[in-house]
Amino acid sequence: MTTADTRWIASFLAAKAAEQGAARNTQLAYGRDLNDVQAYLVRHGTGFAQADRAMLEAYLIQMDAAGLAPATRARRLSAVKQLYRFAHEEGWRSDNPALQIKGPTKRASLPDALSMADVDALLEASETYGKTAADRARNCCLMQLLYATGLRVSELVSLTVAAVRGDPQMLLVRGKGNKERLVPLSRPARAAITAWLAHRDAAQEARKQESGAKPSPFLFPSHGAAGHMTRVRFFTLIKELAIAAGLDPAGITPHSMRHAFATHLLHNGADLRAIQMLLGHADIATTEIYTHILDERLKRLVLDRHPLAKD
Repeated sequence: MTTADTRWIASFLAAKAAEQGAARNTQLAYGRDLNDVQAYLVRHGTGFAQADRAMLEAYLIQMDAAGLAPATRARRLSAVKQLYRFAHEEGWRSDNPALQIKGPTKRASLPDALSMADVDALLEASETYGKTAADRARNCCLMQLLYATGLRVSELVSLTVAAVRGDPQMLLVRGKGNKERLVPLSRPARAAITAWLAHRDAAQEARKQESGAKPSPFLFPSHGAAGHMTRVRFFTLIKELAIAAGLDPAGITPHSMRHAFATHLLHNGADLRAIQMLLGHADIATTEIYTHILDERLKRLVLDRHPLAKD
């Protein structure tokens, strides 16, 4: 990678973090996509500063030929467009070669929603899965919180202990773009938090007595670099819980629980705008992926209640 290309990508990512509050995972995703584009340009004897529209379109064609999904191609083109817009604003290029390039349509896919029975099985498994009482209390707290709030996995594992002190009925969450939102806590979730805090606080106090270490600020502390449970560890844990619950782990992820949260609320009468606020979606269009649920409910309403629909 050339020095100029390195500077372009690093400066762009720094600006995303400073101006839009892009999380580290978002920055890493942009970085991976832009590194792939840059590697293609290098193989063809050019770089970001010299590439023209034809070269960028050739990259899109190469991705298509390689069988990459439309969503992946659209995401990479979006990263390139944003990079060149930034470069143009910084005066690194007098033109924007990506400005008029049209990419593949990114089709919204319907989320695979877990049934209530599946969720119940996972919650029950979380109460009994784990080597120690502390492990079981933590697992139960994680799953109850996830289903009660619809948090993103990064939001869940990085929760601070201060956010749940005092048995609050609402949880203050800091999400994407450093934006805050309030989500209600169910009674089972609050009970699970109380049970886990007893184990967590005892362990933190014992650690302090033994080594003088300061108590962790996180609800789910870890000895790793992040200081809290990682996304990867929770992803592995939820697969283990799926197996313990007798479910196919292939269809169980933290995100499928987030889908279940939204789907089950809609099935029980919640409106789309409320779901948007609870999920922390900046744009209602993102939440509209769930409208198929509303469509089915309205269809049943007409077929069951309209007088002309009666046999």
